[in-house]
Amino acid sequence: MRFMVLVKANKDSEAGVLPTEEQLLEMNTFNEQLMKAGVMLAGEGLQPSSKGARIAFGPNGKTGVIDGPFAETKELLGGFWIVQMKSKAECIEWFSRAPFRGGEIEIRQVFDSADFEPVIKADEGRAMLAWEDEMRRQGK
Repeated sequence: MRFMVLVKANKDSEAGVLPTEEQLLEMNTFNEQLMKAGVMLAGEGLQPSSKGARIAFGPNGKTGVIDGPFAETKELLGGFWIVQMKSKAECIEWFSRAPFRGGEIEIRQVFDSADFEPVIKADEGRAMLAWEDEMRRQGK
């Protein structure tokens, strides 16, 4: 199972305060452990929302762009990992050891193609799922 581990933003991350060298080294050590275990697929920190944008989709299909910063820090992300684990319990066990002092992370399972099989009725849908699986295997 794949999981996305979401790191919640905070006042400092939204202000663009960089982690200390000690914090970077601790995070690097944790990431190395994930990589050596073969479970880390991706992981990055995110720039503050002041450097971002949101695209709003209206019911009529019209879009609008909202430039950051965004006010509600509790709803923002500061970083993420994508990991491959045997279970949610294993993911919780791993990330309980993440080197954070305060804050919160969220763990969400990523859909796999098999999750959509109950709604796929046509060959075209099965071909689409097979294509998506192949793209994941190739890392695209």
